[in-house]
Amino acid sequence: MIETAPVTAVMRALADPTRRAVFERIANADEITVVELTRGSGVTQGAISQHLKSLKQAGLVAERPEGRNVYYRAEPEGLAPLVDWMSHYGIFWRDRFANLRTLLKEIDP
Repeated sequence: MIETAPVTAVMRALADPTRRAVFERIANADEITVVELTRGSGVTQGAISQHLKSLKQAGLVAERPEGRNVYYRAEPEGLAPLVDWMSHYGIFWRDRFANLRTLLKEIDP
Protein backbone atom coordinates (compact mmCIF):
# COMPACT_ATOMS: atom_id res chain seq x y z
CA MET A 1 0.00 0.00 0.00
CA ILE A 2 1.21 3.52 -0.73
CA GLU A 3 2.06 5.68 2.27
CA THR A 4 0.08 8.91 1.91
CA ALA A 5 1.69 11.28 4.44
CA PRO A 6 5.00 11.88 2.59
CA VAL A 7 3.38 12.12 -0.84
CA THR A 8 0.81 14.56 0.53
CA ALA A 9 3.56 16.75 1.98
CA VAL A 10 5.43 16.77 -1.34
CA MET A 11 2.26 17.52 -3.34
CA ARG A 12 1.28 20.35 -0.99
CA ALA A 13 4.76 21.83 -1.22
CA LEU A 14 4.78 21.73 -5.01
CA ALA A 15 1.14 22.75 -5.49
CA ASP A 16 1.94 26.44 -5.15
CA PRO A 17 3.30 27.82 -8.45
CA THR A 18 5.68 30.26 -6.76
CA ARG A 19 7.05 27.55 -4.50
CA ARG A 20 7.43 25.26 -7.51
CA ALA A 21 9.40 28.00 -9.29
CA VAL A 22 11.63 28.42 -6.22
CA PHE A 23 12.25 24.66 -6.15
CA GLU A 24 13.08 24.64 -9.86
CA ARG A 25 15.58 27.48 -9.41
CA ILE A 26 17.21 25.59 -6.55
CA ALA A 27 17.26 22.36 -8.58
CA ASN A 28 18.96 24.16 -11.49
CA ALA A 29 21.72 25.51 -9.23
CA ASP A 30 24.31 23.62 -7.24
CA GLU A 31 23.57 25.84 -4.25
CA ILE A 32 21.77 29.17 -3.96
CA THR A 33 21.10 31.73 -1.24
CA VAL A 34 17.84 33.43 -0.29
CA VAL A 35 19.21 36.69 -1.68
CA GLU A 36 19.88 35.05 -5.05
CA LEU A 37 16.44 33.43 -5.03
CA THR A 38 14.79 36.77 -4.23
CA ARG A 39 16.66 38.68 -6.93
CA GLY A 40 14.51 38.93 -10.04
CA SER A 41 11.70 36.79 -8.62
CA GLY A 42 9.21 39.56 -7.88
CA VAL A 43 8.67 38.00 -4.44
CA THR A 44 9.82 39.41 -1.10
CA GLN A 45 12.65 37.82 0.85
CA GLY A 46 10.20 36.96 3.63
CA ALA A 47 7.95 35.12 1.17
CA ILE A 48 10.92 33.23 -0.26
CA SER A 49 11.89 32.22 3.29
CA GLN A 50 8.37 30.89 3.91
CA HIS A 51 8.46 28.91 0.66
CA LEU A 52 11.86 27.49 1.64
CA LYS A 53 10.46 26.44 5.02
CA SER A 54 7.67 24.47 3.30
CA LEU A 55 10.13 22.89 0.86
CA LYS A 56 12.44 21.90 3.73
CA GLN A 57 9.56 20.38 5.72
CA ALA A 58 8.61 18.30 2.67
CA GLY A 59 12.21 17.07 2.37
CA LEU A 60 12.74 18.73 -1.02
CA VAL A 61 15.59 21.07 -0.07
CA ALA A 62 18.47 21.08 2.41
CA GLU A 63 20.39 24.00 3.80
CA ARG A 64 24.03 24.63 4.59
CA PRO A 65 24.87 27.63 6.77
CA GLU A 66 28.15 29.40 6.05
CA GLY A 67 28.84 32.58 7.96
CA ARG A 68 25.92 34.97 7.45
CA ASN A 69 24.63 33.09 4.41
CA VAL A 70 22.55 29.95 4.16
CA TYR A 71 22.94 27.94 0.98
CA TYR A 72 20.08 25.79 -0.29
CA ARG A 73 20.31 22.75 -2.54
CA ALA A 74 17.69 20.40 -3.93
CA GLU A 75 17.23 16.98 -2.36
CA PRO A 76 16.19 14.76 -5.30
CA GLU A 77 15.36 11.85 -2.98
CA GLY A 78 12.64 14.10 -1.51
CA LEU A 79 10.68 13.50 -4.72
CA ALA A 80 10.70 9.72 -4.16
CA PRO A 81 7.22 9.56 -2.55
CA LEU A 82 5.76 11.42 -5.53
CA VAL A 83 7.59 9.22 -8.04
CA ASP A 84 6.36 6.10 -6.22
CA TRP A 85 2.81 7.40 -6.21
CA MET A 86 2.95 8.27 -9.91
CA SER A 87 4.43 4.90 -10.86
CA HIS A 88 1.52 3.18 -9.11
CA TYR A 89 -0.94 5.11 -11.27
CA GLY A 90 1.20 4.59 -14.35
CA ILE A 91 0.66 0.84 -13.96
CA PHE A 92 -3.04 1.45 -13.38
CA TRP A 93 -3.44 3.41 -16.63
CA ARG A 94 -1.28 1.03 -18.71
CA ASP A 95 -3.56 -1.82 -17.61
CA ARG A 96 -6.68 0.21 -18.43
CA PHE A 97 -5.40 1.13 -21.90
CA ALA A 98 -4.45 -2.49 -22.57
CA ASN A 99 -7.99 -3.55 -21.63
CA LEU A 100 -9.44 -0.83 -23.86
CA ARG A 101 -7.22 -1.93 -26.77
CA THR A 102 -8.43 -5.52 -26.34
CA LEU A 103 -12.07 -4.42 -26.20
CA LEU A 104 -11.71 -2.28 -29.33
CA LYS A 105 -10.15 -5.20 -31.23
CA GLU A 106 -13.07 -7.40 -30.17
CA ILE A 107 -15.62 -4.80 -31.30
CA ASP A 108 -13.93 -4.00 -34.61
CA PRO A 109 -11.62 -6.85 -35.69
